[in-house]
Amino acid sequence: MAMITVNRLSMEFGEQKLFDNMFFEIQNNDRIGLIGVNGCGKTTLFKLLTGEYEPTGGEIVVNKNTRIGYMEQHVCRNLNISAYSEVLSVFDDVIKMERELETISSRIASGAGDINSLVERQAFLNDEFNRREGLTCRARARSALLGLGFDDEKMNLPIRSLSGGQRAKLQLAKLLLCGANLLLLDEPTNHLDTHAVEWLEEYLTDSKCAFIVISHDRYFLDKVTNRTFELENKKMTPYKGNYSAYLPQRSERRLAAQRVYDNTMKEINRLEGIIEQQRRWNREKNIKTAESKQKVIDRLESDLEKPENAPEAMTFKLGINEQSGEDVLEVSGLSLSFGEEPLFKDVSMEIHRGEKIFLLGPNGCGKTSLIKTLLGQYKAQSGRIKYGVGVKKGYYDQIQTGMDSGKTVFEEISDSFPSMTNTEIRSTLARLLFKNDDVFKPLSTLSGGERAKVLLTELMLSRANFLLLDEPTNHLDINSCEALQGALSEYEGTLLVVSHDRYLINSIADKIFYLTPDGIKVFEGNYEFFLSKFRPFEQQEKKTRSVPAESVSEKQADFRNKKERDAQRRKNKARLTKLELEIASQEEKLNELNEALNDPENSCSYEKTLELTESLDKVQNILDSMYEEWEELSLLLDESQ
Repeated sequence: MAMITVNRLSMEFGEQKLFDNMFFEIQNNDRIGLIGVNGCGKTTLFKLLTGEYEPTGGEIVVNKNTRIGYMEQHVCRNLNISAYSEVLSVFDDVIKMERELETISSRIASGAGDINSLVERQAFLNDEFNRREGLTCRARARSALLGLGFDDEKMNLPIRSLSGGQRAKLQLAKLLLCGANLLLLDEPTNHLDTHAVEWLEEYLTDSKCAFIVISHDRYFLDKVTNRTFELENKKMTPYKGNYSAYLPQRSERRLAAQRVYDNTMKEINRLEGIIEQQRRWNREKNIKTAESKQKVIDRLESDLEKPENAPEAMTFKLGINEQSGEDVLEVSGLSLSFGEEPLFKDVSMEIHRGEKIFLLGPNGCGKTSLIKTLLGQYKAQSGRIKYGVGVKKGYYDQIQTGMDSGKTVFEEISDSFPSMTNTEIRSTLARLLFKNDDVFKPLSTLSGGERAKVLLTELMLSRANFLLLDEPTNHLDINSCEALQGALSEYEGTLLVVSHDRYLINSIADKIFYLTPDGIKVFEGNYEFFLSKFRPFEQQEKKTRSVPAESVSEKQADFRNKKERDAQRRKNKARLTKLELEIASQEEKLNELNEALNDPENSCSYEKTLELTESLDKVQNILDSMYEEWEELSLLLDESQ
């Protein structure tokens, strides 16, 4: 029997319909990747499955043996206990059994109480304790924390001293250990470094749980999923296989649906021609023939379903004005330090025309700082940087600091490229999905993904022949990642890219530079080749280094001394604490508005429903902006640790 069965599911918020007549089932062995454009309702579907939201139509049948675990259900409430104690709290009932067993053993040994009853209780608790794997619960809690990047020191820190990203990891650890047999994972890799993501992949691959995962990490989806659910045009379409297997199936399904529609319309047109001819002859036999053909047309039209258009994706091409020389960049002996803290040293590399190179390395090793040093934004302590003839540089900044938030989208492009006409600007922005009045949105109100598209527009218009990109897919949905990947694949210039997007790296990299404290290690080939060669290299590095060099956060590179760094960190922490309170307040408002919207008295009034819906949208927009700021602050604090 299915773990969950969904029949004719519909969900509306005011006049906005997210789902309509949706069907699907989740089986015991399903590892499902849930994909769809931003705003299509993926997270809402999770909240429907957990019962937090009530559907406006249809039903969700949950098997009595299904235990659902959802990351948002596991929140750190006591900020004074240690990280390890917080994760171990998942096993509170098991630890309680353990203590009762110890008490019963003592009483049996001393002969106190009814021995038969005590022995019977002891046998029951022993069976339950073993079934819940009580002997290994502490080891499993520690293993989960180690896998997510917590060493013994961090495990014993109080939760209040952890960053937002680290707290998110605690929630993920609790979810994985909570005993649920169906996990709902909403962007679980967001705050994880590469090692933690690999650990999570291994954990999910070995797990006996079914799960549904929302993720923009296509490589992660390929590793852990065996089915793909696409949420598009208010409907769910299931596909067999992981993300890479889904792509050709989707293309084939869309092509087949279009062919059926085209062939049916061709047949209808042919029959209409026959009807017109028969009616012109206007004999009794001809009239009967026309009526017969009309019945065939009616039947075809009743079954005819016009293929819905795929969601719009940005379409752009990265071109160049002129080719550079063969030698694009030569770096030798480059070193960078801040205060007494060395970030990297003896970095040497050569980049030639047309190469697509990805710069990898552990968090905090200085990848962004190296890019900024190559661009002249940071001054190296030593070394030489030489650009080749005719090299024109283009830069994508993951922090998105180069834009004036007081401008609109249109003004940003117009000021950067004053020779463009208004029509040219609007036409260009439309390719990045800024249409109609969207071009007049202030940059301060844009989401991270929308700001990323503005930066990509400027990059496209620059027509530079050497692009230095710092995490270009961080804020993009899957469709936009695919569009960017296509543009980078066809780009005729030279690329140097910092990225954690392993799918992107594997698809287009022809060389990988791995940054260490002592320089660059070069790997020819894509990400899969890099992995096959990197493991032995990593093990050798651990052997030759008795004490690893202390890494310096890339965020700290923006400050010249420790006092300024600490001041900025305290400022970010204070803002994060205030922001969490503001988010809680807005979420409470959102719940109140939802309750009011579901009130029968209000739902019967069009004006009241419209008013509440507008208020909901306003609060949701505020929340989205707060979530965006919270994520950025959490990431900065996580890195500054």
